[in-house]
Amino acid sequence: MTHAKIPLAEGQILLGENLALLPVFADGCFQLIYIDPPFNTGRAQVRRTLRVVGDAAGERTGFGGRRYRSRVLGSSAYGDSFDDYLAFLRPRLEHARRLLREEGTLYLHIDYREAHYCKLLLDEIFGRDCFLNEIIWAYDYGGRSRRRWPAKHDTILVYVKDRGAYHFDASEVDREPYMAPGLVGAEKAARGKLPTDVWWHTIVPTSGREKTGYPTQKPEGIVRRMVSASTRPGDACLDFFAGSGTLGAVAAQLGRRYVLIDSNPRAVEVMRARLPGAEVKTCVEPAPRASDRRRGAGHVSR
Repeated sequence: MTHAKIPLAEGQILLGENLALLPVFADGCFQLIYIDPPFNTGRAQVRRTLRVVGDAAGERTGFGGRRYRSRVLGSSAYGDSFDDYLAFLRPRLEHARRLLREEGTLYLHIDYREAHYCKLLLDEIFGRDCFLNEIIWAYDYGGRSRRRWPAKHDTILVYVKDRGAYHFDASEVDREPYMAPGLVGAEKAARGKLPTDVWWHTIVPTSGREKTGYPTQKPEGIVRRMVSASTRPGDACLDFFAGSGTLGAVAAQLGRRYVLIDSNPRAVEVMRARLPGAEVKTCVEPAPRASDRRRGAGHVSR
């Protein structure tokens, strides 16, 4: 199916299903993709898997008035079916690779329980040679189990489009204090050291300036390292599970362009308030409910 391609603005927030929207972006138009998809935690997080095709009589409206028809392929609670979770991620990660520039980088932020399975999937899509890093984001927050070592980290898998061409500039990354500054000399201690693949960083403080109240918000500090190292000013960044819009906030601060996609109207409201200069679009209308169709009603407005 042929899709009309979307020109990239300085900042865009798109309300819609990411699997329906990703095909409308041209190949190789993003330097960095950061995604923080819903984790397979065992809690009752249900997502529908949709197939969307062009259809003049379809129930959804997209860019330029194009009509689409969607079919639910499956509905899964990730804690109950591991295979469904990878099936949910696969087509989105395949689009991510297509959308990256040859110099581009993908950062996949995932729960430690799924990281090893997701790595095998990414090895298949990107190739094992394109695996760059496994970053461990460690924090001291949450419950204290007495029956196992308490889990206090997330995993970020880093893959590049082309192992021989990717951009990485360590000089742009914030530095950390040495744990034993007396062993390195005053000058090096004052300059600090480059972060390793283990990042000690607090969660978003409940009373901090960046707190939005969105439940899955990630701190700007960890995303800033990714954007600083893997992009240049003016480059385009994408997050298609955008949530509270942390990637957009960081990109705007660093002079990068960004596209944020989320299917949750509440997330778009949070991002709109956080990024007042962004262009906001409702890209795909929701399908009418069965009860509305029985009453002969039209689309339900968001």
